[in-house]
Amino acid sequence: MLQNVRNRMWIGNEWVDANDGGTFETVNPATGERIADVASAQAADVDKAVASARAAMVDKGWRGMNPHKRSKLLWKLADAIEANADELGALETADNGKPYFEARKVDLPSVVENFRYFAGLADKIQGDTIPVAGPFLNYTLREPVGVVGCITPWNFPLSLAAWKVAPALACGNAVILKPAEQTPLTALRLGELAAEVGFPPGALNVVPGFGESAGAALVRHPDVDAIAFTGSTEVGKIVMREAAETLKKVSLELGGKSPNIVLADADLKSAVRGASTGIFYGKGEVCAAGSRVLVERPIYDEFVAAFAERASKATVGDPMDEGTRLGAIVSEEQLDRVMAYVEAGKAEGARLVSGGERTTVDGKGNFVTATVFADVASEMRIAREEIFGPVAAVIPVDDVEDAIRTANDTIYGLAAGVWTRDIGKAHRVAREIQAGTVWINTYNQYDSASPFGGYKQSGFGRDLGYAAALDKYTQTKSVWVAVDG
Repeated sequence: MLQNVRNRMWIGNEWVDANDGGTFETVNPATGERIADVASAQAADVDKAVASARAAMVDKGWRGMNPHKRSKLLWKLADAIEANADELGALETADNGKPYFEARKVDLPSVVENFRYFAGLADKIQGDTIPVAGPFLNYTLREPVGVVGCITPWNFPLSLAAWKVAPALACGNAVILKPAEQTPLTALRLGELAAEVGFPPGALNVVPGFGESAGAALVRHPDVDAIAFTGSTEVGKIVMREAAETLKKVSLELGGKSPNIVLADADLKSAVRGASTGIFYGKGEVCAAGSRVLVERPIYDEFVAAFAERASKATVGDPMDEGTRLGAIVSEEQLDRVMAYVEAGKAEGARLVSGGERTTVDGKGNFVTATVFADVASEMRIAREEIFGPVAAVIPVDDVEDAIRTANDTIYGLAAGVWTRDIGKAHRVAREIQAGTVWINTYNQYDSASPFGGYKQSGFGRDLGYAAALDKYTQTKSVWVAVDG
């Protein structure tokens, strides 16, 4: 199904080799086989992409485009993504290792929805008329920020690219997308599709490469006006420091160690299913994964038994097989990291009740079974550090107050869940949890209209939603006009 894999940079609506001819290998984590050698962008290549984007921002073909036409282009791009969803899903699965079912049936429809939602925003960006004192007319304009660098991770390559690219384009910016080096292929295809539907040169450029070269050059570049970054908290801090030199507008969606609280009055069957989805969907390679499962003591033993049983049935297999629910960990390096945390959990005294085994499929690939630790204490590494793999830490709590204290005892604040039949209690917990998203009696729900982002060291700024798009991708100009009295 993988044919004509795009492996060069996309700049100014053209395929371009790296200036120094450098490439890097992208590998299928389920088989260990090379998919392609991809052009590796360096500072000179980022310079070229920035020049292309800057030219688009002064050319009437993009900067002066009627917003209704910009809206139609975004809608056409959504249609093109939908028409090529089989190909894009296969690329995503090969590059990331996630089950094809997830890539094709969950990720791709959300990407299409995202572009269509922000297509609707493009012709609705407007300012205000303000009743100021004196004989003056005062009004505001919402204008594009300019050249926006979007740096995206490897866990949801096309989805998270869409979260940033769609609103940035809708607001009239020119975009340079730097995908993760582990998963560059769908981003490159996105650039090509944008040109095919009519986006002018420079509106969307894609520069694959490594963070320390391509990413760093993008963040430091004086002609890049804003950076939208999703990745680890450690790298987010570097981005923030480097961007300060040129006072760029920065938004950061970073790591998490999200609590999923199960109270004693919860529907146990639903809570077990939701906790499983919360940590095992996407192989646990999800920034908002419910990796800390906080369970009230009256139902603790029953929950642990049911949760472990469900985890043991999570099928590890070929990501292209329909029955596979746990695909391949994105790289051998990431699998080593996950397994190191499994060993740390054992060493610190947590009780392994399911999984924790490194495995292969037909002797190949980076796989691990769905892992559940019980009797975890909050000071353990598996309860404090982001693992980014299918490893759940189940922690007993005494009551609602203890659950809230434990949930908030973290440097992170990206997401949380709470399971209870008492809706008043649910709203109280949601109010007191320090997290950007709280799910009640569900988990991992997203919508293009609903903002997503973190508290504390999970970052700042929001992806998705009308208000978040305007905040990140436009700037406000105030205009004063003297009126004769």
